[in-house]
Amino acid sequence: MDACPEDPVVVGEIGRAYGVKGWFWVTSHTRPEDGIQRYTRWYLDSDSATNPGRWVNVARYSPQSKGIVAKLQGIDDRTQAEALTGMRITVAASDLPKAGKGEYFWRDLVGCRVVHVDGQDFGVVEDLIETGANDVLVVQGDRERLIPFIPDQVLVMIDLDQRRILVDWDPDF
Repeated sequence: MDACPEDPVVVGEIGRAYGVKGWFWVTSHTRPEDGIQRYTRWYLDSDSATNPGRWVNVARYSPQSKGIVAKLQGIDDRTQAEALTGMRITVAASDLPKAGKGEYFWRDLVGCRVVHVDGQDFGVVEDLIETGANDVLVVQGDRERLIPFIPDQVLVMIDLDQRRILVDWDPDF
């Protein structure tokens, strides 16, 4: 078994086989969805002892009307592609693109303490939800709060070094 990347980040999952020549569907967790195509080397990981993790090289990607399909080097038939179904596509955090000014990776926000501008501790970011209008922080403290991810309005300051987010959000919401 090959060594898992240091600080691994799951960027997708392998779906069902596509055709008979080793192609398969990719469920991308990147935003935008086609961002997964920037990675040419993956670590495939699963919880199965019979299918241990290993590094693979992507031979090609092909955008389709219903998503993205991919082909790996050395995977040349449908049976080989089917054996990969459900495996997690992982890359090293160091391979991620750098976030631009005012941009954040969700993985970096999870675990941050959320504090109201008046000092009231709301809790910790447990998750984020993608909605049509804007993303939403799921904050767990004395109760669950859903706080819209709106920089400069609701989110006054994000300090990833201190793992702290300062918000101007009604404590009763």
